[in-house]
Amino acid sequence: MRRLVAFLVLLLVLFAILDRVAVAGAQREIARQATARYDLDRSPEVSILGIPFLTQAVAGRYDEVEVAAGPMVLNGLRLSSVDFTLHDVTAPLSDLLFNSERADIRAGRVEGTVEVPLQVLNQRAPRGIKVAVDGDTLTVNGEVTVLGQKVPVKADLKIGVSAGEIRFTPEKVTVGGGIPVPNPERFIDYRIPVKNLPFGVKITGVRVVPQGIQVSGEATDVPLHG
Repeated sequence: MRRLVAFLVLLLVLFAILDRVAVAGAQREIARQATARYDLDRSPEVSILGIPFLTQAVAGRYDEVEVAAGPMVLNGLRLSSVDFTLHDVTAPLSDLLFNSERADIRAGRVEGTVEVPLQVLNQRAPRGIKVAVDGDTLTVNGEVTVLGQKVPVKADLKIGVSAGEIRFTPEKVTVGGGIPVPNPERFIDYRIPVKNLPFGVKITGVRVVPQGIQVSGEATDVPLHG
């Protein structure tokens, strides 16, 4: 009886080791494929969720895969963090480990978030305008030049999304200096393009975070092969 128990314990240990070795190999291959296909600055950190891994591998389907690409520069725009969650990833383990060049690795759905730091928001803002975070709102203050004179101005920023860009539209504009300024928002309005996100993710929303703004997006039926 003791020998049987010891044998079963040994089998469980070996299974656990094999499980972790297999998941490590699969994660490396998914990272390599994603880096090659989407020309990432560096290989991302990939985590296949779910234990045991081998039961998912046998089925060739992985419920959830996290991909953390870290900071990157995308079309000249510096992003402080880039993270994705891949759902319903199909990829037989044998293909991942032994036939990776022909493996059809595909995600049924991808959710992603990228963070644009406050420093970048200020770099892209109109001259003389400083952007700050106030709770869940972006605010601006500074000076604009009207009729050759500098006029102090402050406002809240409304954030909108359209055609692969983030638009910052001022509201609750307050102008000082005693100089009448028609349509003062035109001096503050600006846009930042956010295009060609990895995995073909399309922007679906944006929100203010303490570090700047977080842009979220989704994509469906996404190939990962390089």
